[in-house]
Amino acid sequence: MSGLLAQYEKLVAAGELQPDPDQRAAAARLDQLQKDLEADTPGGLLGQFFGRRKASPQGVYMWGGVGRGKSMLMDLFVTTLNIKEKRRVHFHAFMLEVDALLREEREVQTEGPVRRVAKRLAADIRCLAFDEMVVTNTADAAIMARLFTALMVDEGVTIVTTSNRPPSDLYKDGLNRSLFLPFIDLVEAEMDVVPLNGPTDYRLDRLGDLATWHTPVGDTATAQVREAFFRLTDYAPEDAEHVPSGELELGGGRTLFVPKSLKGVAVFSFKRLCGENRGAADYLAIAREYHSVIVVAIPRMGPENRNEAIRFTKLIDGLYENGVKLFATAETVPEELYQKGDGAFEFDRTVSRLKEMQSTDYMALGHGRVS
Repeated sequence: MSGLLAQYEKLVAAGELQPDPDQRAAAARLDQLQKDLEADTPGGLLGQFFGRRKASPQGVYMWGGVGRGKSMLMDLFVTTLNIKEKRRVHFHAFMLEVDALLREEREVQTEGPVRRVAKRLAADIRCLAFDEMVVTNTADAAIMARLFTALMVDEGVTIVTTSNRPPSDLYKDGLNRSLFLPFIDLVEAEMDVVPLNGPTDYRLDRLGDLATWHTPVGDTATAQVREAFFRLTDYAPEDAEHVPSGELELGGGRTLFVPKSLKGVAVFSFKRLCGENRGAADYLAIAREYHSVIVVAIPRMGPENRNEAIRFTKLIDGLYENGVKLFATAETVPEELYQKGDGAFEFDRTVSRLKEMQSTDYMALGHGRVS
């Protein structure tokens, strides 16, 4: 298997990727990390010299705005990394896993659960790759310095992650942020920070002039959001029947079935999201997991749809506040979705947000932020 840099250069030569100095610099750094990981085999010379896994290669923290190629480079890195002891996971899903493991450990002992969880997570793993590191949860922020010190420094796990923000902006303005600052120091000491902030937004470039709100519901509107899905995920339209589904952890042992889930893009029906009893926490889980959401068959609502309208408002709030890109098929334009019924006046804020979410400025925002 050829390395990441060779694969990247083949894609550029074939015209599948545009030449981009930031991307190539990141590809070169990841390529070197691959070589270091593949050379530093357990029981090899480095392992014998240091006597344990602490002698791990320096990790990489790639950050940049939406559509800069972070996920593409992560795909290449994980696919071409020729070691068995590797794992790729979305950061939000990883922290949910950590929370569950901490609950288990606290039932057994009352002291030191973070260190024991790190040891469990590091078992048989030398490289841990995260998609989209974003920190919004106070409980997560409070333990991250201890958890990742144990993973990287004590257990010798090399971390590779993508993020829309530089390390210094993580959990910015968060509650009790002072507890989180040691994690930022850890990242800057144990990882190479690699920016991808070139002038081209490749995701927006792929979308071209494709609109995000499509009316009325029907074959034409459906074809438009299908096209958006294929452009965002680079999935072959001729293989549409085999787009993978997913299960999203909602907390408390609950999950949400995601009919189409690929590369940070999810497809839902309005009925599934707003016709069932859901709260703001469910919509926040969706907003944290996916950078783009497609909602189909949004109806015109009246007084009899008060509950659906309230849930839709909470959904849009969650997506908007996390910079999620929304593509939709609907019976009508946002201004006419809910004109009569309890909360119709307050629904005007939702209309305003729906209109803003169609703007070029909003579409250019990174996932996890609206400013």
